[in-house]
Amino acid sequence: MGGESTTRTAPRSGGTSTSPVGSRTGQRLSGLAVALGIVLFLGGFGWGAVVYRPYTVPTTSMTPTINAGDRVLAERVDGSEVRRGDVVVFNDKSWVTNASVVKRVVAVGGDTVSCCTNGKLTVNGKQIDEGYLKGSVVEDKNIPAVKVPKGRLFLLGDEREGSLDSSAHLTDAAQGTVARSAVAARVDAVVWPMNGMLERPTGFETLGALSQQGPLRIIVALIVAGAVLVLGGGAYGPIAKLTGGRRARARTEPAGAR
Repeated sequence: MGGESTTRTAPRSGGTSTSPVGSRTGQRLSGLAVALGIVLFLGGFGWGAVVYRPYTVPTTSMTPTINAGDRVLAERVDGSEVRRGDVVVFNDKSWVTNASVVKRVVAVGGDTVSCCTNGKLTVNGKQIDEGYLKGSVVEDKNIPAVKVPKGRLFLLGDEREGSLDSSAHLTDAAQGTVARSAVAARVDAVVWPMNGMLERPTGFETLGALSQQGPLRIIVALIVAGAVLVLGGGAYGPIAKLTGGRRARARTEPAGAR
């Protein structure tokens, strides 16, 4: 009698299975991951929308820190929170009408600022090492000693040769200073192109504490973590289905001849 070959297979269902794929624990964990991911992702974007405002810098007055056309994120702050070295967005009709201006704060109320001594900006008799200028010329700035009134700021562009900043308004009644209340935001990062967070103005540390950076890094981390959780949780079903199918095929084996 000739050999007869048979094959044992897993039972077949009469139609397409609609049962959940994977273990119940896996399904619950994937659902929690997706839910938590959505909360983190949307929460990060919501927090960022409340705290930050985007601006496009139209001129080269802040090069090399910020180039013309760069997109920046600026944290909404009160003028009282501004410190030396901050790059701020402000509005002053005596400078320009119906437009925001981006400059760096180099002196605050009570400071005496002048330029230049040995090619460096001087604040309260101390020469400031401005590493963010990247070798840009500062000797061309001719700023006589200016005592900044209380509640006001003295601002310069990082492109010191052509920037229309406080040095261009020295003959104004306020001697080029701007009220703290005119400040709308403090620039934290250049996001397009993606140059990242601004360099810390450490040269001003000898004069007092610097501003703390905003929560941008935390916000980005929340958004990224949320996206990872959503993608990971959503991928559980397809992965469980794929691995389950492979196990089912592995259980299909020849029974041998008899």
